[in-house]
Amino acid sequence: MRDAQFNGKVAFITGAARGQGRSHAVRFAEEGADIIAVDLCEQMDTVAYPMATPEDLDETVELVKKTGRRIVAEHADVRDFERLKALVAKGVTEFGRVDFVLANAGIAPFLSPTPPMEVDAYLETVEVCLNGVYFTIEAALPALLDHGDGGVIVITGSGGGTRSIISSFRTQSPGAAGYTAAKHGIVGLMHYYATALAPKNIRVNVVHPGATETPILQNDQAEQFLEAFPEHQGWLQNRLPVSTQPGDITAAMIYLCGESGRCVSGVAMAVDAAGTV
Repeated sequence: MRDAQFNGKVAFITGAARGQGRSHAVRFAEEGADIIAVDLCEQMDTVAYPMATPEDLDETVELVKKTGRRIVAEHADVRDFERLKALVAKGVTEFGRVDFVLANAGIAPFLSPTPPMEVDAYLETVEVCLNGVYFTIEAALPALLDHGDGGVIVITGSGGGTRSIISSFRTQSPGAAGYTAAKHGIVGLMHYYATALAPKNIRVNVVHPGATETPILQNDQAEQFLEAFPEHQGWLQNRLPVSTQPGDITAAMIYLCGESGRCVSGVAMAVDAAGTV
């Protein structure tokens, strides 16, 4: 059996109940890391597709435990800074440290045949996808700095962080505007933290997933969105003849957090099967 490269390490992962977040939690555990996992696990009014449930997070817990690693998992809203700080403190009490921060939680209110047109959709998207990333990093930063061994922060971006998420006048909505603004904004946060934390040997990067086969895209609301706005189909198509799986995004996270990525910081990496070329 090969050596696990993250033995003795701890990963703090948001949006861990399903999809990419679950994939990250399980794979990092397979590589030897203990996991601090959080997810909202309830529905938001501005989001049409089904969001993660408590049962989803329970399944992530069981999958991590099957690897032989430990996990602290709690329901939390990434917009609640105090709650995030409390959960990181609980994880540090349990595991002693934090080495990796995977700021993965996000929402996409525009994925609906009738997306909400109220300003709340814009505000909530920015609060979750941008402010929530800032709160996640700031909540974990004292623990990252405490042990003096450096660490890695990886933020989940999107093709919407390199161009507009919409494809036509018809597809505009407050949620799409908020998503585009937030995903561009996290690239700015990445550059900020990569500069500030480099002297502490903390690397900071963004991974921009393409159209990945997760519950956010595999549901009735998303399918009806594409039927209502067929011009958006091209936005979600890979140029390479492959389907992007959550594990493909996790592989990038593993690289960036591992020894192979020790010189990589301040980078926005597209893992999108050439979708944004």
